[in-house]
Amino acid sequence: MAAAMMTAANLGARVTGWGFVVFALGSVCWVVVGINTGQTNLLATNGFLLFVNMVGIWRWLGKQRAYEDGGRSATIASRRSSVPTLFTATGIAGMMTQDAQGESLGKAVEALIECVSGRISYVVIASEHHGLREDLRAIPLDRITLGPDRIRVGMDKCEFHAWPVLASDAWPAAAAHREPPAISTGTGCRTGA
Repeated sequence: MAAAMMTAANLGARVTGWGFVVFALGSVCWVVVGINTGQTNLLATNGFLLFVNMVGIWRWLGKQRAYEDGGRSATIASRRSSVPTLFTATGIAGMMTQDAQGESLGKAVEALIECVSGRISYVVIASEHHGLREDLRAIPLDRITLGPDRIRVGMDKCEFHAWPVLASDAWPAAAAHREPPAISTGTGCRTGA
């Protein structure tokens, strides 16, 4: 159960990799049980799962960890140099977001990049809505400031919540560069141009 939570949570290469280590230890134990009790099905199943877990260890504690470490080192080096500060593109997903006053809005879930220019068109931000449900909003690059550990949205919380909510399976082809219409959000806010 611990290994399943470690891999399902997707908390980075190290945590996921160690989840596969725990899975592999469990497979080794079941292989031993299969050998000692003559259960060939148990032995075969867990022998295969051990192989799968070894691939997971190689992938997450080897290759992916090296990629994350390389990206982290570039980020740290750029903070100490005269070049613009860098952060990894994969680091956008999960990054915390704040409004213009520094209040939390939620987290970034994805950034959509234009193929020709290589420029971010918009960042999709998820904010909690009534417990487990979340609302997704596409905020254009000209309304956000990217930082190495958080994204600041150039609007207040009321304006952010008035921004159109995305359907989970119908994200826009391009960022909306307009102000949201003046509406009441039900939170005492009235926003708009």
